[in-house]
Amino acid sequence: MSVPYETAHEPPESSESPEEHLDRLLGRALNSFELPDETIRLLDCALAHDSSLHSAHHSAGLHRETYRHTWLLADGSAVTLWELVHNTGPDIPERLLHEVYTDEDELRVATSRLPLPAETPDFELPPAVQLPPVPRPRHAYTPDDSADHARRLLRRAENADGPGPETALLLSGACAHQITQAFGRPLPSGESNIGFSLYEHAFLLGDGSEVSLWEVEHTATPDGRHMCEVYGSEGAAREAMGRRASRAQ
Repeated sequence: MSVPYETAHEPPESSESPEEHLDRLLGRALNSFELPDETIRLLDCALAHDSSLHSAHHSAGLHRETYRHTWLLADGSAVTLWELVHNTGPDIPERLLHEVYTDEDELRVATSRLPLPAETPDFELPPAVQLPPVPRPRHAYTPDDSADHARRLLRRAENADGPGPETALLLSGACAHQITQAFGRPLPSGESNIGFSLYEHAFLLGDGSEVSLWEVEHTATPDGRHMCEVYGSEGAAREAMGRRASRAQ
């Protein structure tokens, strides 16, 4: 029979860092030495992680659970390890044995060897309790001093209606970022010395979430100097560009 997540014998520790979670997983797995070195190197640089119960079965005092452990990397990709936990060892039935695999097919083969009744073909939890996969970021991030980049960006903004202290505090935990030019054009009037550019500064936070700031650079100022404005959304930034363009004409 399938059992809900709360009955699992060793639920993941959500407060762990990605490195701590990996170390704990590898430390208890009997076959961790079989994992490819390249996989371990990738996971050593992970930014965030997520764990969920994939499947479980209890029968006549024997049981097994399988877990999906997913790590988010700085380039936006994800790496998954599959953990098998069971008490079907030949010596002490109460002893939990842990195995880890890089591929779900390997997990299926390992599970099929256990002295438990055959699984259902789909080998999944019922849809009502199936957990969604970790979403992949929209950007290809570069690990850098991203928190400092956010501070400098907000500090040079000259508009009073930009992001407030809450955003600055949130971005103090940024661990990677990407800058993309989203828009650039001269004014329709043909004044070549006046122009606008729009940049998206996308930040990746430690929990895997993303925050974007939108920077408007323009020369629509009385003395023609460059001015920087920062907004919390693309819509607000484009509205500001429109206002500035109208005044300049």
